[in-house]
Amino acid sequence: MRRKLPGDAPLSAAGAGHASSASAPSEADLAQLSAAIAAGEDLGPFVRRAFACGRPEPLLASLRGAARDREAEIEELCRAHFHDFIRAVDDLRSLLADADALKGSLSASHSALLSSAAPLLASLESFLVARSLAGNLSSALASSRRCVRLLALAARANAHLQAGNHGLYLALRAVDAIDRDLASGPEPLPLPTLRRMLLSVVPAVRAHAEREISREFSDWMVSIRAASRHLGQVAIGRSAAARQRQEELRSKHRPLEECITLDDDGVGDLDDFAAAAATADAADGAAAASFDLTPLYRAMHIHQTLELGERFKKYYLENRKLQLTSDFDVIAATPFLESHQVFFSQIAGFFIVEDRVFRTGGGLTSRPDVDALWDAAVGKMVSVMEDNFSRMQTANHLLLITDYAALLSATMRRYGYPVGMLLDVLAKHRDKYHDLLLADCRRQVAEALAADKFDQMLMRKEYEYSMNVLAFGIQSSDITPAFPYVAPFSCTVPDICRIVRSFIEDSVSFMAHGGGGDTYAAVKKYLGRILSEVVDASIQKLVDSGSGLSVSQAMQVAANMSVMERACEFFTRHAAQLCGVPLRAVERGRRDFPLRRSRDAAEALLLRLLRAKADEFMRQSDGVSWMADDPPPGGNEYANEVIIYLETLTSTAQQILPLPVLRRVLVAVLAHISERIIELFLNDSVKRFNANAVTGIDTDLKMFETFAEGMSSLFVDSGQESAKNEMKAALVEARQLVNLLLSNSPENFLNPVIREKNYNKLDYRKVAIISEKFRDTSESYFSTFGTRGARQNPKKKSLDTLIKRLREAS
Repeated sequence: MRRKLPGDAPLSAAGAGHASSASAPSEADLAQLSAAIAAGEDLGPFVRRAFACGRPEPLLASLRGAARDREAEIEELCRAHFHDFIRAVDDLRSLLADADALKGSLSASHSALLSSAAPLLASLESFLVARSLAGNLSSALASSRRCVRLLALAARANAHLQAGNHGLYLALRAVDAIDRDLASGPEPLPLPTLRRMLLSVVPAVRAHAEREISREFSDWMVSIRAASRHLGQVAIGRSAAARQRQEELRSKHRPLEECITLDDDGVGDLDDFAAAAATADAADGAAAASFDLTPLYRAMHIHQTLELGERFKKYYLENRKLQLTSDFDVIAATPFLESHQVFFSQIAGFFIVEDRVFRTGGGLTSRPDVDALWDAAVGKMVSVMEDNFSRMQTANHLLLITDYAALLSATMRRYGYPVGMLLDVLAKHRDKYHDLLLADCRRQVAEALAADKFDQMLMRKEYEYSMNVLAFGIQSSDITPAFPYVAPFSCTVPDICRIVRSFIEDSVSFMAHGGGGDTYAAVKKYLGRILSEVVDASIQKLVDSGSGLSVSQAMQVAANMSVMERACEFFTRHAAQLCGVPLRAVERGRRDFPLRRSRDAAEALLLRLLRAKADEFMRQSDGVSWMADDPPPGGNEYANEVIIYLETLTSTAQQILPLPVLRRVLVAVLAHISERIIELFLNDSVKRFNANAVTGIDTDLKMFETFAEGMSSLFVDSGQESAKNEMKAALVEARQLVNLLLSNSPENFLNPVIREKNYNKLDYRKVAIISEKFRDTSESYFSTFGTRGARQNPKKKSLDTLIKRLREAS
């Protein structure tokens, strides 16, 4: 750009001349142009405006002026730096010479380099060609190896698929490797056909694997349902065997428990129980390992490989729910009594499998899922049992189902399942079971009583004695008797003992396995019920009805009751042994005889029959001569017959009746005879009697007293010291009356001291009536003494005084 010259016209002046020929550029325009030139700005706008106005001359003049100014500055600058410039030119010239030398040297070096590098260039070119070829070959080899690897994986997958479902997982691993190679390879597969083939085969193999494993899983679901039933039966059977072993061990250790024998460290010998428990646990482990879950694990693993694990879990749970629901329908077609074992076994096997799946399935099922299934099963079992128990009318059927349900509960408890609701149902129907059992026992007892003729039981062989006597602890001696042996009881006793023992065993079985609570307390309660409500009531009903029983039969019933007292002790001990309660605790808590009502009723019946028999003989007193001239030498006939009957009865009763019972019976019979003798004198048919008749009655009474003394010696020998006085006291009223009538001073009866000492059992009213009858014959009675003198007989006078005073008192 040329510097502005002083003579140049400014741009504004030129523009103004275009507008008006007389106008010149303004100072402002020139100042702007100068500032732009000084700042080195673009002068294009000024040029366009100048040419647009059509007068560029002022602009050109200004530019020329500016150029001249710049040239002047340059000249000043050159003059100021002339020497430096000269030196710089000299330096440049010397540098140019050096550059020429360097150029020559470089040219020589280049020529030498070209001459020496020509072979190298040829070698380099050959190397580059070889390297390119090697790269192509390496790429081809890598692609070939990749294809070979993919084909090998495909061949391996095909081989695994041909091997069956066992190779599905390996086939899927090979397919996954192919899929990863195709998806993550650095370059696409060089063979498009192979790539398309592999891309189509991978989904097909996965779909095939899913179909095959689903089919195998469906087959396993069918097979595991059938296996579950067998598994449940085996597990419940092992629980039953373990329970049996524990009961055997408990019975074996019961004598040790009775003796309270402890080891040196103070702990009881429980090794056998621990061994039994360990055996049961080992059996449970063997049962759990007896079924194959490999197809399930394979199916789960395959679905997890296919990234379908959650879907498979839901599918498994839904199918198991459906299976459990179908298992509930086992009892729909057949009665529950026939199908309950299959029903419980199927459910037990189902949850044994579920427990194994939960513990080893790797999260296939969760605890809430298993608990939900178990709750549904328990609810169904509870409803089924309550419905069927409410309609059952046979105790054996109820016990059969209860026992199997208890075994199911014991089995499932070992696997950690809560069984409280099942046991509650069993305990809830405890009373109904025992009511049914009592009804059955009541029928059996009634049949046994109806079939018994109440004769002494004859046992010809020792095994009969062992079966009917020793088995119930009702023997009177530890010495084995000679055979044939006539027992002091009838066949009713062992029959009732067998019925009660069976009741105890059934009750213990129910309570121990499903009744809940204190087993012995409950069994003792129900034992009391069968003894009081069944045995006691049945015997009392038999006795009250009479049923045409004879004296010997009534005596046998009374004898049976004494034997039943020993049998009741056996029942209590037997219940305690079965419940594992020490016998010393049973001895401390012994109660009264539970059959006392029927025992008292049997004794009352025997007394009633004996009194009736005595009355029958006493009715023969019509043959007594009340106004006999001489007393009968051997007593009256009725007394002899009563004595003969009592002696015959006593000889038989001694063999079967306990002495206390026999004593009570004889005392009551003698007391009744005494009352009947008093009634003989009071009888309206007897208008009067004389001393000879009283002497005959005295002879009769002495015969009865002799019999009583003979029987008293028997009781005294057996240790019953009070028997002698008791036997004598039975005849005391008749004896006091006869003594009074034979007394020479009957009026002594009026003396309180003498009456309390000698006549305390006599009623003065009866004495008055009888004395008047004795007085009616006093004239003839005392006429024999009238010949001795004219004075009155003192005995007659005393009797008259007695009669008079008694009349006044009445």
